[in-house]
Amino acid sequence: MKSVSGIYRQKKKNPAPTKSSKKQPPSRAATTAVPQTPALPDLQDESNGNEAVLRQFDLNMAYGPCIGMPRLARWERAQKLGLNPPQEIERLLKSGKVQAESLWNGCI
Repeated sequence: MKSVSGIYRQKKKNPAPTKSSKKQPPSRAATTAVPQTPALPDLQDESNGNEAVLRQFDLNMAYGPCIGMPRLARWERAQKLGLNPPQEIERLLKSGKVQAESLWNGCI
């Protein structure tokens, strides 16, 4: 029967560490790429209180998704489904003085 020491590499019992044998992994900051996302509208510069109320409506998932449809269509859909969206939103949207598209329009 042959010895297995000829088949497998033998390891030293206590190898002395050297500078060349230890490779440092690259720094995480240098290799980690930050995914680029589309910029959302600057919400802090918006001074119009009506738009702030409509943004809250856009962000409230209780009334269903808002991607690909105007705010008024979303409000009407929520009304038909019995989700009781705020009447203030309908009033603002029908006044025509606010943006008809949702916060996410063109961002996704």
